[in-house]
Amino acid sequence: MNEFLKWFFAFISEMLKGYAEIIRGFGHGIKQIFNIKNYIDIFKEHSQNYGALGWVLSIFAIVVVIAIYVLLAMLIFFGIRKYIRFRHSLVSNEDLLEEISELQRKVMKMAKEKDEIMAMKVAQMGLPAGSGALSFADGNAAGAEGEGGEAQPAVVESGVVQTTEHRFSKLIEVDTFYKTYTPPEYDNDIDLVGICENFRNFACSRMHLYYEPKVVRLFMAGMASTKLIILQGISGTGKTSLPYSFGKFLQVDTTIASVQPSWRDRTELFGYFNEFTKNFNETEVLKRIYSSGYNNDVNLILLDEMNIARVEYYFAEMLSILEMPNADEWELDIVPNVWSTDPENLDKGKIRIPQNIWYIGTANNDDSTFAISDKVYDRAQPINLDSKGVAFDAPDTPPMNLGFDHLDQLFRDAFDKYPISQENLKKIQQLDLWVIEKLRVAFGNRILKQMNLFVPVYVACGGDELDGIDYILATKIFRKFESLNLAMLREELRELCAYMTKTFGKNKMNESIAYLERLQKLF
Repeated sequence: MNEFLKWFFAFISEMLKGYAEIIRGFGHGIKQIFNIKNYIDIFKEHSQNYGALGWVLSIFAIVVVIAIYVLLAMLIFFGIRKYIRFRHSLVSNEDLLEEISELQRKVMKMAKEKDEIMAMKVAQMGLPAGSGALSFADGNAAGAEGEGGEAQPAVVESGVVQTTEHRFSKLIEVDTFYKTYTPPEYDNDIDLVGICENFRNFACSRMHLYYEPKVVRLFMAGMASTKLIILQGISGTGKTSLPYSFGKFLQVDTTIASVQPSWRDRTELFGYFNEFTKNFNETEVLKRIYSSGYNNDVNLILLDEMNIARVEYYFAEMLSILEMPNADEWELDIVPNVWSTDPENLDKGKIRIPQNIWYIGTANNDDSTFAISDKVYDRAQPINLDSKGVAFDAPDTPPMNLGFDHLDQLFRDAFDKYPISQENLKKIQQLDLWVIEKLRVAFGNRILKQMNLFVPVYVACGGDELDGIDYILATKIFRKFESLNLAMLREELRELCAYMTKTFGKNKMNESIAYLERLQKLF
C-alpha cells in the first residue's frame, strides 16, 4: 500500500509540474510579448545605422504592430461583452418561460373552476352534466336575471333559448321603428336619364359638388352590373362625396364605414358577440343591412379608404355571398344559436342580405395602402375619378324618393332595349382571341356577363355603346396587363392599339388606347 501511495504521489506531482510549466510558459510568453524595454534596446542597437528610409519603415512597422494589438484587444472586449449580453438574454428568456408556465397553470386552474361552476349551473337547471343542450361558450343565456337579481334557469325549447335578455339592441330598435313605418311616395315615372340629370343638378345646386355626365352614367351602370363599386383615383376628386351626395339626393343617407388599418376579419364590419356582456356588438353596417330588408329604398354602404387594410380579410365572406347566383342564398351567419328575444328577421342566427343594398368602396393608390387583388376587382366595377369636376350652372333641383323596385325595373328594361349589338359582340370575341394569342390573357365569363349588364344601362343613361364597352375593357381587362412583363411586350401593346383602331374605328376606344399607351411609357 505504501508503495502505491508513493507511486501515485510521484505520478500526480509529475503531471502537475506539466501544468505548472504550461502556466509558467504562458506567463513568460506574455511577459516576452510586452517587454517594451527589450524592444527599445533592440531598436537603439539597430537604429544607429538607419537612413531616412529605414526610419520611415521602422515607424510604419511599429504603428502597424500597435494597431494589430489594439484590434485584437477590441475584438476580445466586444466578444466578452456579446457573450455577457447573450447570457443575460438566456437568463431573461428562462425567466419569461417560467412566468409563462406559471400563467398557464393559472389558466388551467381558472378553466377548471369555470367548468365546475358551469356544471353547478347545469345541475340547477335539471340538465345532466355535460349536456350539449346549452352551450355557455357559444353565448347562450345560461340564466337570465329576474327581478331581485336572482338567477333564473334558462329553458331550451326546440333549439331556442328562452330568455328575457336582449343581445341585439340596435336591431330590435329597427324592428320597433318599422312596426309603425309608412313608406314615402316614390317617383315611379322618372327614367334613367332623368335620374342622372337630376342628381347632377342636385349635387351642383344643393351641395356644390360638380360631376361630369359620364361619371354619373358610369356610377348608375356600375350599380346595374354589380353590388360592389370601387371609386379610385387621386385625392380630392370626389370619391367619398359621390355616394354621400347620392344618398342625400335619394333622401336615404349613406352609411359610412371608415376602414382602419387594423381590420383583419369580418367582425370589424359586422360586429361580434361579447362573451362577457352577453351582448352583440352591432355595427352601423349590420344595422343598415338589417333595416334594408324592411324598406324599398336604394341603400348605400360606403367603405371609405377600403384598401387601407386588405379587402380580402374583412370583406371575404361578403365577396363569396355576392357571387352566389341564387339571391335567396345570400345569408350571413351572425350567431351560432337562437334566443327567444332575437330580432324578428334574424333567421336561425342568420341575416338575409337584401337586393336593395350596394357597397361602395373608395381606394387610393399610395404607400399607405394595399393593392387590391384581382379577386376583388373581378367582382367589382371600378370607376376612375382622375380629375376634379368643373363648376357649371344648374337649376335648383330638390331631392327625390326613388324606390328600388322602380330602379330595378329600369335596369331590366335597359337590358332588353339596349343589348350590345351583335356586330360589337363579334368584335369583342375577335379581340378576346387576339389577346389570348398574343398576351395569354382571357376575358373570362364573369367580365363578359358584367359587360352585358353595364353597357345597356350606360346607353340608357345617355351614353354611347362603344364608350361603355371601351370603359369595361380598360378597367376590367387591360388592367390585368399590369401583372405581365410589359417591358418585353411593348411591341405587342402597340400592335393591340393598332388592332383596336382598325377593328372599332378611328377615334374610338379612346379610354383603352390611352391606358395601353400609358402602360408603354411606364414600363
